[in-house]
Amino acid sequence: MQGTVDGFSYGIVTPVAAFLMACLGGALGLRCTTRSLRHRDSFKAGWLALGATSIGTGIWTMHFIAMMGFSVQQAPIHYDLPITFASLGVAVLMVGIGIFIVGYRGATALTLVTGGTITGLGVATMHYLGMAGMRLQGRIEYDTLTVAMSVVIAVVAATTALWAAVSVHGFLASLGASLVMGVAVSGMHYTAMSAVSVHLHGTEPVGGTGDTATSLLLPMLIGPAVFLILAAVVVMFDPLLVMGDPDWQGPAARTPHRPGVPAPRHVPSYGEPANWTARPAGRGARRGVPRGGHRSQDW
Repeated sequence: MQGTVDGFSYGIVTPVAAFLMACLGGALGLRCTTRSLRHRDSFKAGWLALGATSIGTGIWTMHFIAMMGFSVQQAPIHYDLPITFASLGVAVLMVGIGIFIVGYRGATALTLVTGGTITGLGVATMHYLGMAGMRLQGRIEYDTLTVAMSVVIAVVAATTALWAAVSVHGFLASLGASLVMGVAVSGMHYTAMSAVSVHLHGTEPVGGTGDTATSLLLPMLIGPAVFLILAAVVVMFDPLLVMGDPDWQGPAARTPHRPGVPAPRHVPSYGEPANWTARPAGRGARRGVPRGGHRSQDW
């Protein structure tokens, strides 16, 4: 018996909520990746890990919010919790591998393609592993061509996202890139769901333990939402991630270096770019010369 599948049981509510969650995770992940690439300090691995976890968590939450709208008319759906949460681990791990490749090997064409492919395969694996955690009185079947198309979309979306992380600067540009990423990830999800058909064995509910989609929604939203909020707080406390190039150094820091005047050696502190240009020893710096000290005659 063929089941009647409905992917939009709650109308437009679940697609919009899923899209927003994908955008949030993508925006945080892209900004963290940008931060790690532009600043080679001891926090590089931490920023990359935060970016990978943000993207993986955002995509995973997007998937299961969208699955709230998925139903089979003749049979209730339950979820196996270990498999469901294993899909989160796969998403974070494989997205992390792709991001760390770009972060440590540089933003070359080869690393972008390699990292994007691994990240995209991670997104696709997360989706189909999450689908494998579904329990119903029947079996889920897939159209092979549509599945292949969804994997290609995931890889292209991931590669584009990594390219945006290393090429797009500024808050508004990054926001636009995260919206594009949200569209791509959501498009991958609904393309994959269009490949689904359900062959029912009967109309009786499946036995065993498990949680319905409704009972899974609340715990899935609380944990990832708290994490993404905390990640957003970390991002917002770093001016470079929001505004692009730092401007807290003041106009004097941007004064061109005067020929013949050696610039003092400066060790970048946390939050400063590695190529920070030290304040030149100009008129402002000379004001600190003790009274009676020798002053240069070239100014």
